[in-house]
Parts: sequence; C-alpha cells; structure tokens
Amino acid sequence: MTNDVFVPKLYYCIYRKCSPNWVLRYHTVERYDLTYIVKGNARYTIDGKVYELNPGDLLFLNDGAEKGATTYSNKLMHCYSVNFSLLYPELKGPALSFPTVSSIGLRRDLIDMFREMTISWTEQHEGYLMKTRALLMLIIHRLSEILIYNVDKTTGDDRINKVTNFITKHYSEKLMIKDLCEQVRLHKVYLGYLFKQQTGMTIYQYIAQIRVRNAENMLQSGKYKVQEVAERCGFSDVYHFYKSFKSIRGFAPSKCKPKK
Repeated sequence: MTNDVFVPKLYYCIYRKCSPNWVLRYHTVERYDLTYIVKGNARYTIDGKVYELNPGDLLFLNDGAEKGATTYSNKLMHCYSVNFSLLYPELKGPALSFPTVSSIGLRRDLIDMFREMTISWTEQHEGYLMKTRALLMLIIHRLSEILIYNVDKTTGDDRINKVTNFITKHYSEKLMIKDLCEQVRLHKVYLGYLFKQQTGMTIYQYIAQIRVRNAENMLQSGKYKVQEVAERCGFSDVYHFYKSFKSIRGFAPSKCKPKK
C-alpha cells in the first residue's frame, strides 16, 4: 500500500495560545499545514472563503493555499499547528486527501499525540526528529481512519460509540433521534449533550457528514447518478442532498469527478 511509505519532514510544530490582538496575516501556505483547535474560536479566511472554527475542528491546507485568521477576545483560540512536507511525495497515497475543514471533536488520543509531538519538537533532545516524525505519522494515520476509512476507534463513552456505529451502519435509512435513544436508553436531551461533547457535532450534523462522505465515494466511482446517490445515502430529496453536500464539502455533488 502506498500509505505505508508516508514519511513526513517537519518544518515547525507549535501549541499556539492566541493573545487578544493575535492576527495571522493573509499569506500563501508553503507545504502542508495542519491546525487542530482545542479551545476558543477563530475566523479563518482560506482562498477567499471564511470559516468559523470551533474546538474540535481540524484545518488542513495544501501547498499554495492562501490563509489569514483572527481570534475573538472573549474566546481566544488555543490550537496545535504543524507544517510539513513529504520525503516521498510521489507515494503519498490517499493519506492526505482531507477536507479543508473537518469537525472531528476533541479527541483525547489526538490531543495527547499533538502535545507529545510539540513538547519533543520544542525540547529537541537527542533523537527528537525521529520521535516527532513518528508521532506525526501516527496522527495522520489516526486522521485517515476518521476522515477517509471511516474507522473510528475512539475510547470515549461506549454509549456514544454505539450510536455512531449504528449511524455508520444505517446511514442510508431514515434515522430518528428516538431510535438512537432506544439504542442506549438515554433521554434525547442527554444523548444530544453527550454526543456533542464527544464528537464536537450534533447528531444531525454527524449523520449528514457520514451520508455525504459515503455519497462522495459513490460519485467518485463513476457508477451512479446524483439522484441515485442521494436516495442510497438516506437523503429525503435531491435538493436536500445538494444543500448538505455543498455545505460540508464546499462544492456541488455534480462537481465530484470520478477517480482515475
């Protein structure tokens, strides 16, 4: 597998705690740029498009993207940020096919890896380059599980894990909150609270993401028409599908080209 030869080269790695007057001037990104928001909020402008980022959001940019940002004085952003390239770019495989912005929630395993990588990069003890590179490889692998391969081995609340697994298996069906509540015997308000706390999304946002992710895979196969994809992925109608797809992916499903 080409993913097995993914080898990064780091250029910087920081834990950023923004001050009230922090501003990131609009500039062109060099190499790959990865930012994980763990506290507060920020407004990023990426290639002219504005994104409001919250805790649990992941920002991923390719070489040549343009970005600028500012935070809010009452909700100062804290984030992990790393800039890197690949030693073997021709063999990157699907590992870096991440959306520009993903709401993956505050995940303890990812936060721990980012923290350890940042500390190692800052202290620069003997062998730190090998250690930081290895940790970044683990982070990219974990993100690939979540965002590409739909394998989420989170260690959070088992009840929420059960709900997300149920959604993943039944996303093509009509999903009702009451049906999910019955799976774990929780009141809908409490389930919604636990779900948002663990995933960073509402239940309906999560369902939409799973449906859009599977819809995109179907469209990229080149075997299905848009209307058929909408029906197979659980959308009530094509209009709802178009609206959800464009909101999450940033472009219309008709623009989704088959992979060669």
